[in-house]
Amino acid sequence: MKSFNNYLTHALLIAVLVSIAAPGIAQKSETNPDVSLGIFPKGKLGPADHFTGKAWNYDMVPSDTTLSTVIGNVYFEPKARSNWHSHPAGQILVITDGIGYHQIKGEPRRDLKKGDVVTCPPNVVHWHGASPKTGMQQLYILPNTEKGIVKWLQPVTEEEYNNQN
Repeated sequence: MKSFNNYLTHALLIAVLVSIAAPGIAQKSETNPDVSLGIFPKGKLGPADHFTGKAWNYDMVPSDTTLSTVIGNVYFEPKARSNWHSHPAGQILVITDGIGYHQIKGEPRRDLKKGDVVTCPPNVVHWHGASPKTGMQQLYILPNTEKGIVKWLQPVTEEEYNNQN
């Protein structure tokens, strides 16, 4: 009887996991990926004074004096991007889905895809966002928040967004 109960417990767990994952799997295809179906909730719409287009932020680890690290997820809809900005202690991005861009001021724009990791040094001006046709999901990590979180600057122009050099 004990092994039968273990079997039922495992079967129920598998059924729950499949039911959670199935909607995202069913709606995602290689020809038309729905990058908005990430593993985290979509979150809140980012403010228009910091983003061009729609960028959705989901806070995961808020700033505090114990961990001194902020972690969150951003879903950029196609063509959406951050303004130019910098972080006093730097930033780490982990691309979890989609296609996008990252650019450090004065350097060529870098293409991003699922699995890429970007490290941006402290106080370096940069921007990041989605490609024109495909959205992008990213985890962001901001260490040493006692130094500050972010300094927002001007929007990225269409010319800057489209320039590959």
